[in-house]
Amino acid sequence: MAVSKVITGTSLNIEVQKGIDKAGDPIYSKKTFSNLRNDVDLQNAYDVAEAIKSVLEASSRDVSLTVLSDLVKA
Repeated sequence: MAVSKVITGTSLNIEVQKGIDKAGDPIYSKKTFSNLRNDVDLQNAYDVAEAIKSVLEASSRDVSLTVLSDLVKA
């Protein structure tokens, strides 16, 4: 029995500095932008993330794309 993957959701995540711990190291949290098109072009998603990062007050670092999918019998 064949199984296929159906993409059900895509979101863009940016890690943003939210403070500093007792040792002086930065603490990061994720800002998530949901409901992206499931066929989003990776370069376009990255470019949007960089544009968002440029207007944030806080420092930011990693960008990730989360793709959710369901496994269904084909």
